[in-house]
Amino acid sequence: MEVGGPYRTQVALGRASPGGMPLLLLPLLLSLYRAEEEVLMNTKLETSDLRWMNYPADDQQWDEVSGFDDDSNSVRTLQICTPSSPSSYWLRTRWIPRQTATTLYVELRFTMMECAGLNQRHCKETFNLYYYQSDSDEATPTYPPWMENPYTKVATIAADHLLRRDIERRDGERRTNLKLLRIQALRGAGLYLAFQSQGTCMALLAVRVFYRKCPPIRRNFAFFPETIPHSLVEQAQGVCVENAMTPPGEPSKTPSMLCGEDGQWVGQPASSCVCRPGYEAGDGDMRCRACPSGHFKGSSGSTGCTSCPANSNTLIPGSAYCPCLPGYDRADSDPPHAACTRPPSAPRLPVSQLNDTTVTLEWSEPQERGGRGDLTYTVLCSNCGPTGTSKRLASSCSQCDDSVLYRPAQFGLTQRRVNIWGLRPQTMYMFTIQSLNGISAVSQSEPASVRLNVTTSRDVPPPVSGVRRAAASETSLSLEWTVPLLQNQYQILDYELRYSQRAAEEVGQWQYVASRSSSVVLSGLQRATPYQVQVRARSQVGYGPFSSTRTFSTLPDGMSPSQLAVTSILVSMVILLLVAAAIVGVICYRRRRRRRGVTDRTGHYQMGQTMKVYIDPFTYEDPNEAVREFAKEIDASFVKIEEVIGAGEFGEVCRGRLRIPGRKENYVAIKTLKGGYTEKQRRDFLSEASIMGQFQHPNIIHLEGVITTSCPVMILTEFMENGALDSFLRMNDGQFTPIQLVGMLRGIASGVKYLSDMSFVHRDLAARNVLVNSNLVCKVSDFGLSRLMRGLDHNIPTYTASLGSKIPVRWTAPEAFQHRKFSSASDVWSFGVLMWEVMSYGERPYWDMSNQDVINAIEQDYRLPPPPDCPAPLHSLMLDCWQKDRADRPRFCDIVAALDRMIRNPVSLKVTHPELPSPSQPLLDQRVPPRLSACGSVSEWLRAIKMDRYEQNFLQAGFSSLDTVSQLNTEDLLRVGVTLAGHQKKILSSIQTLRIQKDTPTLLY
Repeated sequence: MEVGGPYRTQVALGRASPGGMPLLLLPLLLSLYRAEEEVLMNTKLETSDLRWMNYPADDQQWDEVSGFDDDSNSVRTLQICTPSSPSSYWLRTRWIPRQTATTLYVELRFTMMECAGLNQRHCKETFNLYYYQSDSDEATPTYPPWMENPYTKVATIAADHLLRRDIERRDGERRTNLKLLRIQALRGAGLYLAFQSQGTCMALLAVRVFYRKCPPIRRNFAFFPETIPHSLVEQAQGVCVENAMTPPGEPSKTPSMLCGEDGQWVGQPASSCVCRPGYEAGDGDMRCRACPSGHFKGSSGSTGCTSCPANSNTLIPGSAYCPCLPGYDRADSDPPHAACTRPPSAPRLPVSQLNDTTVTLEWSEPQERGGRGDLTYTVLCSNCGPTGTSKRLASSCSQCDDSVLYRPAQFGLTQRRVNIWGLRPQTMYMFTIQSLNGISAVSQSEPASVRLNVTTSRDVPPPVSGVRRAAASETSLSLEWTVPLLQNQYQILDYELRYSQRAAEEVGQWQYVASRSSSVVLSGLQRATPYQVQVRARSQVGYGPFSSTRTFSTLPDGMSPSQLAVTSILVSMVILLLVAAAIVGVICYRRRRRRRGVTDRTGHYQMGQTMKVYIDPFTYEDPNEAVREFAKEIDASFVKIEEVIGAGEFGEVCRGRLRIPGRKENYVAIKTLKGGYTEKQRRDFLSEASIMGQFQHPNIIHLEGVITTSCPVMILTEFMENGALDSFLRMNDGQFTPIQLVGMLRGIASGVKYLSDMSFVHRDLAARNVLVNSNLVCKVSDFGLSRLMRGLDHNIPTYTASLGSKIPVRWTAPEAFQHRKFSSASDVWSFGVLMWEVMSYGERPYWDMSNQDVINAIEQDYRLPPPPDCPAPLHSLMLDCWQKDRADRPRFCDIVAALDRMIRNPVSLKVTHPELPSPSQPLLDQRVPPRLSACGSVSEWLRAIKMDRYEQNFLQAGFSSLDTVSQLNTEDLLRVGVTLAGHQKKILSSIQTLRIQKDTPTLLY
């Protein structure tokens, strides 16, 4: 088999520069990719007679002579010239061992005379090449037989260049032929080559037999040994080079690479080898070298070594990290590449403000923060005894007991201020303020601190004594105590009692109860359980110390002799209270009905025996009673405010942590009531908590509790990581599938259905009032429209009705902004607009139309068109929600069922242009697009279509004019970096508009 391709390729590489590559790089390329050849026989290197076998033995025509090659080197050649004879003349080589190769190459160099010049009828211009396999040198003059079988024919070889006798005789020109042939699938230990001539006149100048092999190579941090191919491709197994490894966490896999049959490596190796920590790539990807002194590499991979971070160094080559300098360290949470830091210096300039038995401490930031941003403070309290005694040393002070309380906290303070109360009068205290950061926990030295001595003055109430049990049952305790005697002009205002189970494992699991008299009833307790109790009194000066701990137990079953009498009395009292509440409720209901005149706006609803009743907190004479009934009071010490995330009408909105003893710590959103509020503002602020506290649904924001006994007043709700739905959708434009968006809408609809079933009308359904958590669960929030309708919010487009209230027109049903008729049906209209917001990824409803234009369009029965790529069934549901007659609108149970059907049948969401009759209501045209052809630059065009986030991408890709932009397609956008499908559609649509406007003449007025 003749092989021309690989041989000719090598010759071509030796002459030209492929692809315009500099010729200086060719030796390097050839050394990397050229196959190695293992020569088994080469007659040019023979210095003695070849002594090859001739046949027939009695008429040998092949002659071995000495001659010269083209380079004038002495070589052994074999000649034959029998143009006048038709007989076959054979020439057989010696036995050639093939070693481990299964494919051999035979290179022949020869000359041949042209038959036309010899004038012989048996003359031929070809000869044949055969081979015979054997496991040993077993050939004899007669074996194997001199015929095609058992010999295997390789090829019939013709000359490319023929010699003419007259030309050779004239100028001595000699033109040689070079042929390369391949013999495959060899199995024996060796072989013989045989040449057959029939009437040929030729000279065999050189015969070279060899095989090709892939040379040893280093690639991708792996070493592959010399490999001999035995098939079309041979897979070679390699090993990682020194100081290379498989990255942790990845499956260990032996490197492999393919060796082609032509002895060249094919493709790239399959290798997971990377340089181990402390080593980087050297010589490309051929070896891993150690990081020099002062440098490190912390993880395995292809990245390079980096300089040691601040305050660290290493003198050892190949370091995976840099040790910290003396006096510096890293926190346990710091990565190896982080700079080394040190503990902060002491706080500066401490100041105290004493108010009877309450003290406020303030201080300045340390001079040195230690190079970190996680600076916190801890306040330690020591009681040094009553005043009037001799001056005490710090060593004689003892740690303050748990009657001393701190706000916002004692440990982990981020602000430089703390309030401390519960101190004893006329007592000297020593406060130690420590500054700490992440290094303090691993530092060997004590935290830097500053001390401040404070002495309390005026008398607070003395400790309460005589705490005793007046009565007990299985689940309650009635306690009394002796009123303490005051030695000053102040009076006792009230008492604070705290209690906990005696077997409680955690310190601080106290529950607090306030009482205006010297007795209290603790209810809801466990049977036959001991409880520890402490009481303290409060006067105008402040709280006195807690009494000593007393322990009282509830009774086991059957231990109360008057249980039946007590139960009867309690049942009678409950019945009387229920009757009285019912009478008051009916009277309030009738008054509010007469005052409003519209049944849709009543606040107290009766929905049947099995449905929970929503109670309007404004029906209470004392709104604080509604807060106590529906919201849980939380101790302020359980709350830690971390950062301000927004601002509301009444104060700031913060993110914080809530840690109630016995429960897991979790994030909460905290609404605060700013200082200087009126009683009406406080009532309006807490009314939202009274509303939220009545709802328990996975798609309604959950109220954690309120703080009303201290300043500032706070409302705590669950924290939603992704914020408001409208801004969340605008930030993730085009990143969700239709079924994901429908899933969000289904959750919102389920929550509003729950509100509707409780006969609660939200009145302000909009995407801005829906919050999204980290799991993309949507929850309805903002139940304060009754407040907003009487207040003022410049951020929400509103319509001023005849009664002076403010209504968000774009989301409100026509009967609501015309006649102030709010109902569940008006919430359905608002939900339809919310659906439009979601499918348009937070687009403003009715775009830039004024409020009056929106009202006029709705009154003329115009409705919003479907957003881009909005499924047809979803827009049809929107139009149903926007029916003018509220009786024709679907209920929320119908909406939830319709969305469930879409989720179960995702194919229906792929229909965006159905073959259905046009809707009964006319649809508004979308905003007239700006005259894009008037844009003077690519930046202006991107800003006009709100895609200016890609401005740098376009400019870096070379698209600096609108003419080039107008020729872009989807593949171009991918190269630019626009990968979101929604953004691609928006830009391509604008490009199409740009082309149309460019080709359309503009009429100037």
